[in-house]
Amino acid sequence: MKERFEPMKQSNVRSLVFAAMMAAVIVVCAWIAIPLPGNLVPISLATFAVMMSGLLLGWKWGGAAVAVYILLGAVGLPVFAKFQSGIGTLLGATGGYIVGYLPCAMLAGLPVKGLQKNYGGRIVLLLAGTIVCYALGTVWFMHVTARSLAESLGLCVLPFLPGDAAKILLSAALAPALRKAMKV
Repeated sequence: MKERFEPMKQSNVRSLVFAAMMAAVIVVCAWIAIPLPGNLVPISLATFAVMMSGLLLGWKWGGAAVAVYILLGAVGLPVFAKFQSGIGTLLGATGGYIVGYLPCAMLAGLPVKGLQKNYGGRIVLLLAGTIVCYALGTVWFMHVTARSLAESLGLCVLPFLPGDAAKILLSAALAPALRKAMKV
């Protein structure tokens, strides 16, 4: 039996385009990074873009955008903070946080009983995603650097809490208007 070519549905093409666009936004936001003195993990806007990917595209396509970002970096394109790339970066001290972007975006995009429909609900989803990202990243950081939990939290979580709180509040506020403008 001959296989027939089936064109993608318009909604799938549109979702694919938005996922590719958000992967590019994550790249640009990752490049906007501020190194902290004595710290291997820089402050960047990548987490903001990751959160927006989930909120705007949902768990599946938001996760796809982040997966594309991670794969681009894994194959050697300089998409990570400080223009880093490669498997070495993913296996290095910051790799756990980069991998943690995936569940962060997916949790942000979960359609859990209308949580996406209100500001407080979006904050809950974003907090859950951020906590998972912190947990994965910190455990990996401890493994790679042989630092204690207290030292790792002091280096990799505490300095980032104010900025990530601002990113959560801002993305939860902006997402509905952007979804409407994008007609997602």
